Amino acid sequence: MLEREEGASSTLRQLGATVRTLDLWDDPVELIGDDDDELEIRPRALVFEALDRPDLAVAALRAVRKEPYFDNVGALIAVTVGQIARIDPSSGFDDFCLHPYVPEELYGRIRALEWRRSEFATEERHKVAGIVVDKAGHEVYVDGRPISLTAKEFALLAYLCERRGKVLSREHLLARVWGNRYEGGPRTVDIHVRRLRAKLGDALPLETLRGSGYKLRAPDTEDNKGRGGNAERGERPERIDSEEHAEEEAG
Repeated sequence: MLEREEGASSTLRQLGATVRTLDLWDDPVELIGDDDDELEIRPRALVFEALDRPDLAVAALRAVRKEPYFDNVGALIAVTVGQIARIDPSSGFDDFCLHPYVPEELYGRIRALEWRRSEFATEERHKVAGIVVDKAGHEVYVDGRPISLTAKEFALLAYLCERRGKVLSREHLLARVWGNRYEGGPRTVDIHVRRLRAKLGDALPLETLRGSGYKLRAPDTEDNKGRGGNAERGERPERIDSEEHAEEEAG
């Protein structure tokens, strides 16, 4: 975005934000500071001030996305009222904002953008992409929508979140989630994984590793790039209907 008296940069600085600016047609590398890696500085949001030229912002966003420095950073396009209809949903922007700006709206949209892109883990809550697991409240949300899970589905999901990035065998999951006294077999885990995938959809970045078990992918890994949430499940197309009925009481 440009340095303008009534621009987004001026508005955000008034709100206390640190802002770097660039013309839409300039090289996005110029936004990267020499000491950013050493100081662990990363952008929290990208605002493309397109106003009456959303086409220029789309081209600029494509150039930005080629730089790994901006991976997983949300992008907001700012346009005038007359240009709203020209915003293509497939252009890559996460949200839009109207100009002239209402400072509270611009701030709120950036905060919402950060939340959707953020991931965290605490003792009581986990956020994995668009999934929020509230262990204290025993609740699960996907993009803000509440999802109903059985007790064992919830326990399995929570445990996978706690061990994110680790390969977990079916036997390990069975012992940890169902307990050592449970007499069912490892296929119980497969059944509940399928139920989780059915309810959570592509929001669940869970991989099936043949002969090893399951892994909830960690963020910013090479395996995560250019791949959908369940692109590598590696499951066999076998029927387990009778097993599902037999294991129903397991959770």
